[in-house]
Amino acid sequence: MRSTKMTDRMEMIVPLILYFVLIMGIAVWGNMASSKKSDTAGFIEEYFIGSRSMGGLVLAMAIITTYTSASSFVGGPGVAYKLGLGWILLSMIQVPTAFLTLGVLGKRFAVIARRTKAVTIADFLRARYRSDAVVILASVALLIFFMASMLAQFIGGARLFESITGMSYQAGLFIFGLTVIIYTTVGGFRAVVLTDMIQGLMMLVASMAILLAVITAGGGAANIMDTLKTIDPGLLTPQGPANSIPKPFILSFWVLVGFGILGLPQTTQKCLGYKDSKSMHNAMIIGTFVVGFTMLSMHLVGAMGRAVVPGIEIGDLAVPTITLKLLSPFWAGIFIAGPLAAIMSTVDSMLIMCSASIVKDLYFHYVAKNDAAALPPSKIKRMSIAVTGVIGAIVFFAAMKPPSLLVWINLFAFGGLEAVFLCPTLFGLYWQRANALGAILSMIAGCAAFFWFNITKQSVFGTTPIVPTLVIAAAVFVIGSYMGKKESPEVLKIFEM
Repeated sequence: MRSTKMTDRMEMIVPLILYFVLIMGIAVWGNMASSKKSDTAGFIEEYFIGSRSMGGLVLAMAIITTYTSASSFVGGPGVAYKLGLGWILLSMIQVPTAFLTLGVLGKRFAVIARRTKAVTIADFLRARYRSDAVVILASVALLIFFMASMLAQFIGGARLFESITGMSYQAGLFIFGLTVIIYTTVGGFRAVVLTDMIQGLMMLVASMAILLAVITAGGGAANIMDTLKTIDPGLLTPQGPANSIPKPFILSFWVLVGFGILGLPQTTQKCLGYKDSKSMHNAMIIGTFVVGFTMLSMHLVGAMGRAVVPGIEIGDLAVPTITLKLLSPFWAGIFIAGPLAAIMSTVDSMLIMCSASIVKDLYFHYVAKNDAAALPPSKIKRMSIAVTGVIGAIVFFAAMKPPSLLVWINLFAFGGLEAVFLCPTLFGLYWQRANALGAILSMIAGCAAFFWFNITKQSVFGTTPIVPTLVIAAAVFVIGSYMGKKESPEVLKIFEM
């Protein structure tokens, strides 16, 4: 019996080992590509945005895999296990992610980025508002909320290892954290987006495999629905059992993961790196399909899984438990690569942006005074490795004692980022009157309001904190912009289309 368990574990681990070897190979290739850049400016552009060379498929997968995360594969389906089909409907709000991001921000953002030679979101804000305060506030907020989001991803990755391979939570945390930190620091942006493409394909395969397994085990979709109705009729309603998904919450969720994604730096950053308009248009179509299929499949697994594998008390363990019960060891290993891919692709993008924020936006600009001689490519790489290692270590130790329902940690981080970045980004792109004072006041007010609503648990018309937060941030931005000076004609000319 013991021998059988060991054999099963080895069968699960083999696909993971092969997957890790593959992405490490890509990281080495990415390192070789960046090393060819001998000048500082060229190296920075290559290391942090891949020399603006992303095609349609790569761009789509980069945006989607950055956006999807542990909450998409573990946390969200775990909630669907508890609340049923209503949560599936709610999750589908996320389908237009790529279409909305690239449609609203894509071309305009990329054109302006090329005019200003922007490599990071902070570069864009600096060019638009000509304010050190805006850049510093943006960099600090990015680091704080990215670390919160990465905490959720580390926990999700470790729990998957623990649940499926039988390893300890700490061992899973170590393996996951070390892998993603190494390939991100070694390969830079090019390695990140190429692994994102592979990770996106792994997500599709994994979600399809586990969904088919659930439907087969449940005797077909119709039979599963009958079983869910027997358990609790509320599982089949849009509002969920005992009206657990009220309409104000639906509005809040749409704002947070629908409209609000325009304020997420990790997705807008990808708009800096695509090759041409054709690539952007292809990415909009491919990305919409991928995120739609993945979200629907995984949340169906969670909701329908309750009829097939009942009695799971902790939502975050629903998908790992269902996987172990329904899939063979080898396919369980393939499956775990899917959510791990989603998690890793979110973490790697955040790590590279944290590194860029500290090394490029703060150190290079304020300490080195944009002097290329003071920061050659070799020093950038050493600093990036050090920064990534420190941030990774902080998140690692914070994840040693994980809270439950990591989906809410991730949503908190999303909300904080949107509170700070949404208004400066959108107003800066589309409103000529936008200025530094409006941006500064909006960032401070948005962040303060978001924390206040979360701490006090105050609700406005039954909505979650993100709705009143964004209303306050937008109102303060408009007021501040009219109070402050108009931007110079030179700045406005750069941002004309």
